[in-house]
Amino acid sequence: MSRVYLDHNATTPLRAEARAAMIAAMDVVGNPSSVHAEGRAAKGVVETARAQVAELVGCLTSQVIFTGSATEAAALAVAQKDRHGGAFAALPTEHDCLNVWSELDLPALHRADGTVGSLDVLDGQATLVAVSAANSETGIMMPDGCVVASDGDRTVVCDITQLAGKMPVLYPEGRKPAYMILSAHKIGGPKGVGAFINFTRDDPQAILKGGGQEMGRRSGTENVIGIAGFGAAAEAAHSDVAAGKWHRVEKLRNILEESLEAASEVTISVGKDSVRLPNTACLATSGWKGETQVMQMDLAGFSVSAGSACSSGKVSRSRVLEAMGYDDQTAGGAIRVSLGLDTTEDDVARFCDAWISKYQRHRARAA
Repeated sequence: MSRVYLDHNATTPLRAEARAAMIAAMDVVGNPSSVHAEGRAAKGVVETARAQVAELVGCLTSQVIFTGSATEAAALAVAQKDRHGGAFAALPTEHDCLNVWSELDLPALHRADGTVGSLDVLDGQATLVAVSAANSETGIMMPDGCVVASDGDRTVVCDITQLAGKMPVLYPEGRKPAYMILSAHKIGGPKGVGAFINFTRDDPQAILKGGGQEMGRRSGTENVIGIAGFGAAAEAAHSDVAAGKWHRVEKLRNILEESLEAASEVTISVGKDSVRLPNTACLATSGWKGETQVMQMDLAGFSVSAGSACSSGKVSRSRVLEAMGYDDQTAGGAIRVSLGLDTTEDDVARFCDAWISKYQRHRARAA
């Protein structure tokens, strides 16, 4: 029986639209920085993609800077801290690409009951703060489902890597963050290309210097092929969100959670009663290690993850759930199941049957 991929928050299958755009871009000979016809053709591919990404996130094309990943975009955002007071902090529930740069220990916004606290807890501690619009492990979103905006007390770097392509990118009362980051491979584009969105009036201080590409904001010859795929994926993802295609996925996610909770008296769906991404289930089973679940489900033909796994072979207790206040047994027993638009009802049913069977064996051994 074929494998079932349920780890879309880690990376998504390449969309047909992205594949076609990348194949077409392979035949574009020129360097985007060259002024001759071939160079202008390559530049045209990049600018088309820039407009497609801008449409997805609701910004001007001039505000989109292509990078090699969301991680690079995060580093570029952190590099602007001196312009905003010199102190950068990320919440403990943030992705490692931002959390690793944090200079202050901040309290978690996301709580064990799935609610989200007020950003007021950050007042006076940092002037440049990283906050995700949607958490990558739990799927918990800000209460109003909006991008987190800057205000008079702090400047915000908002990570929309998981939000973009699954939910509309909305701004609270039209207010914007200073910067946003996102990644192509989370929306059906290729790996190895991301974007930094700059809403400030000033060009960011570049961290990659050299040839002055991306209007001097990020040097290095543009990855024309990857950028073409990113743009095509952004356009397709934007259409899918507008068409409401993720509503079906949300129903499947709810079925999955209800089935597993019914089979296990100790399994909880983290953030179940909060505003969440439609595809993400964070399931914590106290006393049953997440890494064991991941390996057993892998052998059964299902791809899931334990936490936000970005390093090769990385399987560990969820730092996010620990920050939210869960005990070691619960945080250590969490897995993330993230569905995609191609996930079927049969996929979910098969996963539930396999997980329940493995859980019953675990309980029998523990008895």
